[in-house]
Amino acid sequence: MEGKLVLNFKELAERYEKEKEMFTRGHRLCAGCGAPIALRHMFMAAYPDNVVVSNATGCVEVSTTLYPYTSWRVPYIHTAFENAAATISGVEAMYKSLKRQGKINKDIKFIAVGGDGGTYDIGFQALSGAMERRHNILFVCYNNEAYMNTGIQRSSATPFGASTTTAPAGKKVPGKLQHRKDLTAIIAEHKPDYVAQASINNPRDFMTKVRKALDKNGPSFINVLAPCPRGWQHPSELTVEMAQIAVDACIWPLYEVDEGYHWKVNYIPKEKRPVKDWLEKQGRFKHLFSPKYEGLIEEIQKYVDREWEILLKKAEVFA
Repeated sequence: MEGKLVLNFKELAERYEKEKEMFTRGHRLCAGCGAPIALRHMFMAAYPDNVVVSNATGCVEVSTTLYPYTSWRVPYIHTAFENAAATISGVEAMYKSLKRQGKINKDIKFIAVGGDGGTYDIGFQALSGAMERRHNILFVCYNNEAYMNTGIQRSSATPFGASTTTAPAGKKVPGKLQHRKDLTAIIAEHKPDYVAQASINNPRDFMTKVRKALDKNGPSFINVLAPCPRGWQHPSELTVEMAQIAVDACIWPLYEVDEGYHWKVNYIPKEKRPVKDWLEKQGRFKHLFSPKYEGLIEEIQKYVDREWEILLKKAEVFA
């Protein structure tokens, strides 16, 4: 399996498109959307495995399956917001039974896909259960930090200070009042076989993590940052750059937890960028630069610095 991890990136992309493109063009996702970038890289890493996908309701589902068209060239199940993990768990259990009975002999990988709303919030119970029951599945969260599909409402993945339709910035309130949930670390506490945090700005890192996850024989989870130009209010052409700055500012660290205990930070920036560089490029944070909310950017910086130091210590302790 390690051979799949060292394939030339250009060669892998060309072979994937030539032989079997599992997620095709022609979808209706917005220009500059980070989610299809993540999905294409995910499937490049999954190639040439047989794959079954369970997809929670969300931006990806509504934009890729407009009847009678579909962008999916793998067995695909659309599920409700809350049960993508439960659905793929049932499929995986059925597959194991059929294989024991000798009714199927091919190897199949099972992937659930959901946005942060269907992962952090509405789908958390099913995800937690699937991890605890140790189904041999990979759950990938394309994290755009809000309920973008239904009108840019705040989710528990939305950062502190972001203005959304349900936590708008105004005269009294500076947007969302709570820091986002650290779901990657929460899932790591379930002690699955593999957990990782990734970003679309680093496809090699993300694809390596997908391959590692699929080569496990138990549950895996990957949380990949996928910026949303509409919700974040940045130009479409800056999507990958927004992800890059988030990683370089340690707002979204790249790390992995292997076999439940082995924490590893995959990227340490040579020069850590200030969070201001990330905030100032997004309309959802523009109010933070007004005199009224002076000092909040410094508070966010302190929070990010503290979380980064905690992560580095975890990696040292469990190295």
